[in-house]
Amino acid sequence: MNETEYRARGNWNEMKGKMKQGYGQLTDDDLTYDEGKEDEWLGKLQQKLGKAKHEVKEWIDSL
Repeated sequence: MNETEYRARGNWNEMKGKMKQGYGQLTDDDLTYDEGKEDEWLGKLQQKLGKAKHEVKEWIDSL
């Protein structure tokens, strides 16, 4: 893994931590993101959090 990959992984881990702080019911499985499956991942978060898709996106963008 090169430095850029370490940085990206560190940023994602920091974001996941913030997401778990905001919503304690989120698990690592909920926060596992597969490239190319953003809509599916957002839908899973939407159901878990009981929020509209745009609300979930706005919340993630604000982190």
